[in-house]
Amino acid sequence: MMLFEEIPSVFGASKYEQKVTEAPSSVSIVTSAEIKRYGYRSLSEILGSLRGFYVTNDRNYDYLGVRGFGRPGDYNSRILLLVDGQKLNDNIYSSAGLGPSFPLDVDLIDRVEVIRGPSSSLYGTSAFFGVINVITRRGRDVQGVEVSGEAGSHASWDGRATYGQRFPGGLEALVSATYGESDGQGDLYYPEFDDPETNGGISENNDGLELFNLFAKLAWGDFTLEGALAKSSKDIPTAPWETVFNDPRTRTIDEQSYLFLQYDHTFTDGGNLNARVHYGHYGYDGDYAYDYAETEEEDPYLVVNMDDAGGHWVGTEAQYTRRVLERHQVVLGGEYQKDYRQDQSNFDEEVYLDDRRDSDYWALYAQDDVLLLDNLSLNVGLRYDHYSTFGGTLNPRTALIFTPLEKTAIKLLYGEAFRAPSAYELYYHDGGETTKANPDLDPETIRTYEIVWEQYLGDHLRGVLGGFYYQIDHLINLKTDPSDDLLVFENIDEVRALGAEVELEGKWENGIEGRISYSFQETENKETGSILSNSPKHLAKLNLLLPLVWDKVFIAVEERYTSSRKTVQGGEVGGFALTNLTLSSQDVLEGLELSASIYNLFDKDYSDPGSEEHIQDAIAQEGRTFRFKVTYLF
Repeated sequence: MMLFEEIPSVFGASKYEQKVTEAPSSVSIVTSAEIKRYGYRSLSEILGSLRGFYVTNDRNYDYLGVRGFGRPGDYNSRILLLVDGQKLNDNIYSSAGLGPSFPLDVDLIDRVEVIRGPSSSLYGTSAFFGVINVITRRGRDVQGVEVSGEAGSHASWDGRATYGQRFPGGLEALVSATYGESDGQGDLYYPEFDDPETNGGISENNDGLELFNLFAKLAWGDFTLEGALAKSSKDIPTAPWETVFNDPRTRTIDEQSYLFLQYDHTFTDGGNLNARVHYGHYGYDGDYAYDYAETEEEDPYLVVNMDDAGGHWVGTEAQYTRRVLERHQVVLGGEYQKDYRQDQSNFDEEVYLDDRRDSDYWALYAQDDVLLLDNLSLNVGLRYDHYSTFGGTLNPRTALIFTPLEKTAIKLLYGEAFRAPSAYELYYHDGGETTKANPDLDPETIRTYEIVWEQYLGDHLRGVLGGFYYQIDHLINLKTDPSDDLLVFENIDEVRALGAEVELEGKWENGIEGRISYSFQETENKETGSILSNSPKHLAKLNLLLPLVWDKVFIAVEERYTSSRKTVQGGEVGGFALTNLTLSSQDVLEGLELSASIYNLFDKDYSDPGSEEHIQDAIAQEGRTFRFKVTYLF
């Protein structure tokens, strides 16, 4: 059982391994053991368990809110998602898939590093509120064949097969495939559609999900070759974008794949060279059923509108890290990416959009972590990005870290970041029916000030106390142009937020583990002073793990509280507390793991705010559900 005898390390904060107390940000780490014991089914559930984070679901995608900012339907474009250091945000929507569209089975995760705050000084666009770095398992972590199956509510099931091995010659391999299905909730009632012509507001059997992913990783010496291929299909019961209610043809299909080759070599003088080339693909197919009858008296004239997007990109990055003059840890790097396909189309009986684009960007970055005194360090980073779409942007980050004691760290943090406007925001339109393009958008920018006190108390307790203030300028929002009544993305809003967070975590030799946190945030439109929609003032989290039979059987309890939130339409969804319970065992029989989970244990009724595309002001969420899972290693 790992306690706090040694301070854990993080890679993603500075692009090299360092203790979390030395990192220029506030960091959380979730291990594979925690993922299993708390019964987490997706990356969004993992992130939603952490302080300052909350998840919104519109019955199609999961959206991550951070520190009081969670614009409904923003496609997670203000969080940078990495897998083993490789960027996964696509080149159409800048989106990060955190729910079923995340391209890996969570069983393949070794740990998740969560780096809070702006990180454009190292990573560029979308490292706005933070960076999520998912570290995958290696062949040596399996050493054989591992199979897993699970079944649960709504006729949900999936199966996984994984092979991993470390061979005597040094080659290490891991290959895995997962397939799953769910019928979803059978009947969903939406009062906004409560009319005999729309089935009394009941959407029947329109909540299904299907997913598949394939992952492979080969490592030999200084080289690593890694790739993934994933596809998910989700039926949509909410009739967004004024589609026909209760039509089973309305759905979205997301595909994502990536492949990279990495060279990572440490020289005899201590310098490290990390270089990679990569390829990425993202595909989106949206099928939306419409009634094109001109009057209500006419018979329905049902047509499926096809909304498609396809992106392909290639890129390269090289980074050199070395300690200089004993007190300087220096990072120098450069990056280039060519988005050689950024295609968007919309059509049915007519073609409304057939837009084909390409673009590129390049960047140079540097960071110096200098030890001013034995217990005082200064971390300074700077990155310049140049985009073919809007030009250049320069983003710094500074951290002053004071460690008066070995297990005490006080951090003063400042950072700036940007989010480049996506191809969707720049170029999407529907032929002038309701929307138009705006190729003159500027990037969003953020400035964040933060203070963090991290304290380890003996070998069993760790505490975090922090406060933050940030301001967002040139926020991209969808608005109606009064000159033509068409929807268009524009840089129109400024946002500011003030907040505080506290967390206490404990681990003991007898296997008991726990974490409790509270976050306060007030996020408002700077011009109007009004609180943003989908912005809770209060978040509280509790995780408690208790061993029932030595280190073989565990019970895990999780409590999540989210306070009330304003909706897009000016209403409000109430606050709620959810309780999840998981019973798990490991190695009761050699190689066998079992778990049983109940989610929303007390069957709490709660809703998330809808987005601009929904008639619903609030969208009801899942009641009590269960899952049973078995894993066996041969």
